[in-house]
Amino acid sequence: MDQSLERALKHIAEVAQIPSFSSYEERLHPYIKSIFDAIPGVIRVNVTGNNLIFKIPGKGRQTIALTAHLDKIDHYGSEVPDKLPVTVNSEFIEGAMDDSMGVGVLLTLAQYAKENDFPDLLFFFSEMEESKGLKDHPERLKNAGKGYESGMGAKQIARRCVERKCIPGQVITIDTTPLFKGEAGIALYANHWELNGLEPSAKLKKQTTEVVECFLDINNSIKVDNNTNDYLHYGKIFNQSQDYTVPSVALEPAIFPYHQKGERVFLEDIRKTLNILTAYLRSATSI
Repeated sequence: MDQSLERALKHIAEVAQIPSFSSYEERLHPYIKSIFDAIPGVIRVNVTGNNLIFKIPGKGRQTIALTAHLDKIDHYGSEVPDKLPVTVNSEFIEGAMDDSMGVGVLLTLAQYAKENDFPDLLFFFSEMEESKGLKDHPERLKNAGKGYESGMGAKQIARRCVERKCIPGQVITIDTTPLFKGEAGIALYANHWELNGLEPSAKLKKQTTEVVECFLDINNSIKVDNNTNDYLHYGKIFNQSQDYTVPSVALEPAIFPYHQKGERVFLEDIRKTLNILTAYLRSATSI
């Protein structure tokens, strides 16, 4: 097992054990902060709610934001264990993988950023991406779910960045996809305007196509598709002003079963995701 995958699996397992259900994302903060506190030169950007933003200065002429959501779906009710179950074998990692996988990948990339000469990186960790808890059992959320909405964390992060004029050149969300229905695979969601109501400019369409083509040049087995997650909110808010053009995409390894206990992600898909992102970020220093 290569070192980056081994490190990612450690992070994913640590994150997956923490019951950071929707509205309780702060339970993950100590672990995430401990990783970034150990990286020289990290800048933390204050943001409201249970969200976190970090910046790691790098090389190149643009900043790329990497995002993942902190909240998990509560499948336990009143019988929540102190640590959620996680198992790893030679084929997959099993547990609360949505979106422990994405958080673990971001932590791994953060630790390798300096030695890989990545561009300036922003790391967005958002609260309340999931809608299932609000729909099915709002009583398990803080304040019985009042004042909460799906996607609110990504919206808060994007608006904070707009306020600070800290706008990334691109946004890449790392989450998990149900599209492969038990088979291995990696999907790339790209045309967020099809689902978020944004009227895209010709420039945004062109730059998004260029991003997609760059990913496919790295790995042509990626399945280009579309679905809903935080990437829609980043894409909409960052492109509402004519002053900015910010491609927003989501790179997602397969998960199965979906939104249930015992979610599995293939180790090989995690390895490919790390390799794809590493190659992409290295190439971005020349842009």
